[in-house]
Amino acid sequence: MNSSTDFWPPCGFHALVRNARGWLVPTETYFRWVLARPELALVPESCAAEMALHQSLATSPLRPVAPQELMALLDDDARENYAVFLRFRDALVNAGTLEVYYLQLMRSAAVNVPAVFIDAVVQALLRNLLDDCNDAFEARAAEMLFRPQRITLHEGQMIAGDRATLDMLNETAGLGDMGRLLLESGALQPRIDMQVLSADNASHYWQGSERYRFLLDLTHELKQDLSHGLIFKMTSARSGLKALARVLECWVQHFLGVQVQIEPVHQVTDSAWRWHVGLDVESTAILNDLYQGHPVDADRMARLVSLFTLTFANPAEMRADVAGKSVYLGLATNAEGVVRIKPQNLLLNLPLASPS
Repeated sequence: MNSSTDFWPPCGFHALVRNARGWLVPTETYFRWVLARPELALVPESCAAEMALHQSLATSPLRPVAPQELMALLDDDARENYAVFLRFRDALVNAGTLEVYYLQLMRSAAVNVPAVFIDAVVQALLRNLLDDCNDAFEARAAEMLFRPQRITLHEGQMIAGDRATLDMLNETAGLGDMGRLLLESGALQPRIDMQVLSADNASHYWQGSERYRFLLDLTHELKQDLSHGLIFKMTSARSGLKALARVLECWVQHFLGVQVQIEPVHQVTDSAWRWHVGLDVESTAILNDLYQGHPVDADRMARLVSLFTLTFANPAEMRADVAGKSVYLGLATNAEGVVRIKPQNLLLNLPLASPS
């Protein structure tokens, strides 16, 4: 990829190396990057023991840390943060690659690291998958796999915006603590400085990708009222849902080695519906209820952002009892209008044939 289309520069990707399979191997530089994250960075209140531990790990990120070194930290939160870092580091080193670590963690009975670490891993994995991508819509859609999104309806369009960015702009107008004070005093009106990604501004995505300032239009179908009560419908050529589908296809191919095609759809009309996967907690519950014939009230149904069909290029790679059948995917918001995709669901819940 040329430098003009580099993106997510702070995600740690450039501190990783690819193995022969194209999977990501952690380096000492990567663990130094983790240590520099806000959760572990030194603060003025850091005690002498914490400063010594941080400096020694920055010098030798893989060195063993004795339990008494952690116990010497005066702050309980700092002690827990370093314990989490060491669990993460040791498990990642033992796994050998970010991919193996992620699969092992998601398949385990207990996830023992905070979401912020998992999201960082997912972002690096996606940065690797999209390294040759020149499509800003796909890169922006990929953000949905590691950053929660607020979904709003605006003039008939379904728009996704980065939750943290929107909340920050609402609270501070992008001016930090001073902006918060001005907003609270009424001296400044809230202003959302975000643009919907389009063909006209897509080239600007790459330069500011780490700020998560672009909105994504998830509208799948456009409607135009014609005369005599007729309504013309057409599929949006630049729907963010299509870009998300392409990203999910790459995600499945990279981890599972199977080729699938994913397409947004409006509804499930298959009377022989056999398999479904929710891409988040809410859609999983809705699809489960629909599949089992349980009633789903209108408010919950309205939370569905989209449905998708997933088809295997090679039906022999599916379980025999569902081979050749479509898999239906769902994407939905929670009650607060937030989508939190769980990308592991596609890796753990597809009807794959058992290895022979």
